[in-house]
Amino acid sequence: MSTTRSYGDACGIARALDAVGERWALLVVRELLLGPQRFTELRRALPGASSNLLSDRLRELEGREVLRRRRLAAPASSWVYELTERGRELEPIVLALGGWGLGFPPPTEPTLSATSVMLFLRGAARPDPDAPATVCRIELDDRVWTVRVAGGQVRVDLGEIADPDAGLRTDPKTLNAVLDDLSALDAALDDGSAVVTGDPAVLRRLLRVS
Repeated sequence: MSTTRSYGDACGIARALDAVGERWALLVVRELLLGPQRFTELRRALPGASSNLLSDRLRELEGREVLRRRRLAAPASSWVYELTERGRELEPIVLALGGWGLGFPPPTEPTLSATSVMLFLRGAARPDPDAPATVCRIELDDRVWTVRVAGGQVRVDLGEIADPDAGLRTDPKTLNAVLDDLSALDAALDDGSAVVTGDPAVLRRLLRVS
């Protein structure tokens, strides 16, 4: 059931929480930070939220102009959700909240979405600003991401690119383990939970975040 509850407090913090403080709302925003998603993709990324609850959060966020629903052009012709300009203003707030949250212990049986891992990679990567520009293809849970590195900056976008310098196909938890300890990549390659294409040195430079 959707809610119109309010703190009734004039403080900007309270008004912000009136807009995005309901359970799952900020995680919906997180999932849309790197690009539009279909309802089924959001449902898969947030397995703890029922379909009805997720529908309510999307409807509320759309009503508050945090996100919008848009139909893709043919031949896809499917509906996606994407952040509005107002919604995109939440990015530094959500990322700062995520950094603060890392100081707490993780849940015993955590879920981990592809978007959250890619956001961590984007923020934690420390590429050499003098290194040549590179492009990597990363596939997680049947979704493809293009990671461009140039001038010490990292850009992550949903979607394919022709002829990347390197590629990685794995799952979010494996990639998260590799970002925590790059040596985990070798074990993942050995047991088949990760597949690397192209120049492995380019990929390893990207994934070396510590």
